[in-house]
Order: sequence, then structure tokens, then C-alpha cells
Amino acid sequence: MLGVEHLEMTPDKVVVRFTITTNHLQPFGIPHGGIYCAVHESTASYAGFLWFGGKGVVVGTNNSTDFLRQAKVGDTITTTATPIHRGRTQQLWHLDSVDQDDRLIAQGQVRLANIEQELPDEIKARFGVV
Repeated sequence: MLGVEHLEMTPDKVVVRFTITTNHLQPFGIPHGGIYCAVHESTASYAGFLWFGGKGVVVGTNNSTDFLRQAKVGDTITTTATPIHRGRTQQLWHLDSVDQDDRLIAQGQVRLANIEQELPDEIKARFGVV
């Protein structure tokens, strides 16, 4: 729905990209901040899940995103998630979203809870977990 393309996916860094379209705009014609919040949380969750190594799932418990510069329709946004802390019960990830000129558009942190549980076979297959 957001048009996110995954560029790099490792347990230590996940990088995604999307292009701002008219579907991302709020009523005043600028990109809605929720776009960045959603991309930040999904990117951090993907990274956190990869790091957790198939022991279960991770769920977002806090998402703090600051909007620093306005993007416009047609801008390509690259979001990078890198770990701040990864522990037994929780993780904290830093996210930067930059435009095609490498200008910082949004920055945030996402806290994840690690929940140990048996994963369904379809999740294991989708994410290559053995």
C-alpha cells in the first residue's frame, strides 16, 4: 500500500525505499507524517525480527518520529534502521529517512518487545526461518 521496496535486509541493518505519491498526502497537500511512522515501525520490526532469529515475534511498543523537512510528490525516500540496543526482552532501533538528495526528512526510534513463541510454518517459509 505504501509502495515500499526492500533494498537491504540483515539482522544489523534494514534499508527500504519508497516514492511519495498523491496517495501519501494529507488534506493540505503535504505528505502525511503517518507515512514515516508506518515505514519506520515496519522497517524496525523487520530488522528486529531478523535479529531475533526465529525464536518468536517482535511487536512495536513505542514509535517516536520527528518530521524535519517536508518532502513532495515524486521525492524518493530511503529509510535505514540500525540498532541502538538489542536485549533479551526488548530492542531499540534508530531510523533515518532521507530524500534523493540525502537530506534528512524524518528521524525516529522504535522500541520492540521480543516475544518468544513457536512460529507458524507460513511465517517460517516467508522469512526463511528454519
